[in-house]
Amino acid sequence: MGRVVPVVVLEDARHAAALGDALVKGGLKAAEITLRTAAGLDAIEAIAGRDDLVVGAGTVLTAQQAERAIAAGARFVVTPGFAPAVVAACQDAGVLVVPGAATATEIQMALDAGLDIVKFFPAQQLGGASMIKALAAPFRGVRFIPTGGITPEVMPDYLALPQVLAVGASWIVAPDLLQAGRWDTVTERAAAAVEAAA
Repeated sequence: MGRVVPVVVLEDARHAAALGDALVKGGLKAAEITLRTAAGLDAIEAIAGRDDLVVGAGTVLTAQQAERAIAAGARFVVTPGFAPAVVAACQDAGVLVVPGAATATEIQMALDAGLDIVKFFPAQQLGGASMIKALAAPFRGVRFIPTGGITPEVMPDYLALPQVLAVGASWIVAPDLLQAGRWDTVTERAAAAVEAAA
């Protein structure tokens, strides 16, 4: 998956192929395409067949959405909070699910469901890297993917923690860049993030 995962909000699925090319050119190995727009499922389907980019579905709120995303080719599913029905649907389908967890209780729920990777969201607003460090103390086997409010400036703080598997990076694929088709800028930001993560 890599240590940097762009979190994509795409308004037009016709841009998906160009986006995939830009991300791969920048050295990224995975992308989370959110279902926040009507284009989400079509965008996943448009690039799910690539062998150089692992595509997942984000902002999955219901089991039905999870099933549709998996049918469209999503290889992983991300939720903003802990959703038992979504977790169960993904586990039944044999697809990696990364539930959102903002508290120790939600992390415990993930463990009870047999999971050891959670999305810490919204990361910056919840206390950032220091909060993950505190939560990781009792949950030693849990890996975190912090997402939300993370910038290039604070990304190293998260990646310095051994408990952080990857960071969600929305700045790489900012909506204004996608709408304007500024694929070179997306590639530049992707490459800079990959270099910083290394």
